[in-house]
Amino acid sequence: MGRAADWLREERRKTLGDWVAFCLECGHVQRYFAELEAEPPSACPGCGGELRSRCPACAARIASAFAVACEECEAELRPAEAFGVQIRRSPGATGSRRSG
Repeated sequence: MGRAADWLREERRKTLGDWVAFCLECGHVQRYFAELEAEPPSACPGCGGELRSRCPACAARIASAFAVACEECEAELRPAEAFGVQIRRSPGATGSRRSG
């Protein structure tokens, strides 16, 4: 990634929160700041499902709402598909984008 992408990522973190927790059941996402002492709750506020904020294998924090594998150890964070749709497109995948 270029410098512009790095800058944008840092600005987003300063504004929205450094890290992410997501629900394994309904897909709810919650960003949070590293400075806060408390981790996000372990249960989703919407459905009560597991709200995952760290990698189950190495306990690294999750940086992206679209993460399916840990950036540190590459362990699976969640299934790569939600509601019948791939969370991330495969590299080199082509598809139509809607305009407008």
